[in-house]
Amino acid sequence: MISLGIDIGSRFIKALWLENGKILKLKKTETSYEPLKKCEEIINEIKTEKIVATGYGRHLFAFNGDIPTITEIKAFAIGCKTLFPDCKTIIDIGGQDTKVINIDEEGNVKKFEMNDKCAAGTGRFLEIMAQVLGYSLEEFGEVKVDLTNPISISSMCTVFAESEVISMIAKGIPRENIALAIHKAITKKVIAMLKKISIDGNVVFAGGCSSNSLLQNLIEREIGKKLITNPLSPFAGAFGAAIYGDKIIKFQ
Repeated sequence: MISLGIDIGSRFIKALWLENGKILKLKKTETSYEPLKKCEEIINEIKTEKIVATGYGRHLFAFNGDIPTITEIKAFAIGCKTLFPDCKTIIDIGGQDTKVINIDEEGNVKKFEMNDKCAAGTGRFLEIMAQVLGYSLEEFGEVKVDLTNPISISSMCTVFAESEVISMIAKGIPRENIALAIHKAITKKVIAMLKKISIDGNVVFAGGCSSNSLLQNLIEREIGKKLITNPLSPFAGAFGAAIYGDKIIKFQ
């Protein structure tokens, strides 16, 4: 029996196939201007018994394909608890929003905070700032910096922050220092959200930005503990959706 979880984000679609509870295949593709077409291409790759959608575009997909859905909060709770059994707190910085989640011993959501009002402090914010500074997104998260550098970004609004960065460039400030300031600003926003739910137990860093080692380093310095992550972390939402679908199959 094969279950497919699709996490339809604002920037990328992540898909994960489970066969009898084991990961069969992973796929990541840009959402583009035709997310339904992308999803249809994905579901046609492998014949499945159940498909479950989550993420930013889950309702559009569900409406057009009669596909069951679960919220990103629930999907990440299920996925992270399965990937990291000792997980109690989850940080998910995606393309369009940032989420922090507390879960209990069984993986049930206790409390969460979500920033979805604008792109401030999200993956899209990072992507735009990287372009302004001439980095690829992968390079941006690996840039070597002096973590004690005091330069800061005063605005988290993407438009104003971009203007501020351009002004810093004009003043001759090294781009490495500006990159650090941008990551520090995002870290500050994440920490403020974490304080609203409490930083409980082991903390998992998931979602699209979990591969950004500079951001991981800065968050770890602020909370005083290591973040747990691995190459499957960006697929935590899709994994949770696939597990949910797998349970539906078993109880049908």
